[in-house]
Amino acid sequence: MEMQDPKMNGALPVGAEGQECEGFLPSRGPALGRKPVQFMDFEGKTSFGMSVFNLSNAIMGSGILGLAYAMAHTGVLFFLALLLCIALLSSYSIHLLLTCAGIVGIRAYEQLGQRAFGPVGKVVVATVICLHNVGAMSSYLFIIKSELPLVIGTFLNKEPEGDWFLKGNYLIIIVSVLIILPLALMKHLGYLGYTSSLSLTCMLFFLISVIYKKFQICCGLNCNETAIESTSLGLPSLGLNNTCEAQMFTVDSQMAYTVPIMAFAFVCHPEVLPIYTELSRPSQRRMQAVANVSIGAMFCMYGLTATFGYLTFYSSVKAEMLHMYSRKDLLILCVRLAVLLAVTLTVPVVLFPIRRALQQLLFPSKAFSWPRHVVIALILLALVNVLVICVPTIRDIFAVIGSTSAPSLIFILPSIFYLRIIPSEVVPLCSWPKIQALCFGILGVLFMAISLGFMFANWTTGQSHMSGH
Repeated sequence: MEMQDPKMNGALPVGAEGQECEGFLPSRGPALGRKPVQFMDFEGKTSFGMSVFNLSNAIMGSGILGLAYAMAHTGVLFFLALLLCIALLSSYSIHLLLTCAGIVGIRAYEQLGQRAFGPVGKVVVATVICLHNVGAMSSYLFIIKSELPLVIGTFLNKEPEGDWFLKGNYLIIIVSVLIILPLALMKHLGYLGYTSSLSLTCMLFFLISVIYKKFQICCGLNCNETAIESTSLGLPSLGLNNTCEAQMFTVDSQMAYTVPIMAFAFVCHPEVLPIYTELSRPSQRRMQAVANVSIGAMFCMYGLTATFGYLTFYSSVKAEMLHMYSRKDLLILCVRLAVLLAVTLTVPVVLFPIRRALQQLLFPSKAFSWPRHVVIALILLALVNVLVICVPTIRDIFAVIGSTSAPSLIFILPSIFYLRIIPSEVVPLCSWPKIQALCFGILGVLFMAISLGFMFANWTTGQSHMSGH
């Protein structure tokens, strides 16, 4: 992420001995026999509220459209319990990251990898971040590709894919050039707080509409035949659900995918330290509060959306919940517009950490350069557009990314950083905090192994039900 003061380089300054200077976050120097690090060359200017908006927008993803489907395969109470566990674990992993950053004064996820394992660690972390965020960007552009033609076609009373301006491939290129690229060229992430607040407002409108539709649409199709496109969805003529009863706890073959979907929905860790960089009056406690507020808000939004979406359609809900509603419904049309606006404004926020990772890998000691800043953004957007246009079956690619990058960013890397970076003089190796971190990392490895195992098992049987972030 390019958020440096003109005095700052793309990486931390390098001292006479070739060591990175701790010039960003206040170090817990006394515990290590060092002097506390002061903010001498960078002053964050982003308020607490704007930081919450930025991090919340980084958390929120297209996976919110598939959470009702996840609830249908776990049950209401089981789903909410799993969602709460993932939220708490995500908050704990951010605590580990901020603790490591406070110890060594590093402001980038990639540099924590370098401090823990040298150049190899830096490359691994940067690769994981790039894979995850490219997958997230692709999922957002896929929503634009699939939903925007429907919206324009509804306004013009035309069938999608008719004229050139109704073709999704052309539309994602136009949106990328006219809207996403200008926002992605901003130097400071803090300015995107205004677009983040607008994006979150759009998703709040989506949530309110889902709640409203729950009380408008009856369980049986005969209650409101115009509310749902039963013919296009192939739903049974007797109703959406033979029982129309909500399951509190349920287990089926698709339950194994719900935890990866929820974990993917809470990944925001590459953005945490850059947002910390621009936070006014930065401290570990203040940034942890930003993270807790953001995760708590997203937990409430995810939980309410999943619950009311599931209670509207029960077991017949699809992975993309918007497809359950009528295209002719005016409110749902407005919801589609809001979702499109939300995901469009989220893409630049997701692009920043990819550019930061590439900067750390390719130009670690170079000063900020506008030409390089622009060229990296152009290349990234071009590659993601080509991916979305040329690979219509990218869902399986997302399955691999979601089963590997999510547990790596949430569980494995933060725990390893904590174990490797925090000196034993500060936190003894056999102390409870380090035992917790070790168990946390083992949980991430098990999560990855189980997710990949179920995914490959479904591939061998010709099934794939993974939902994107």
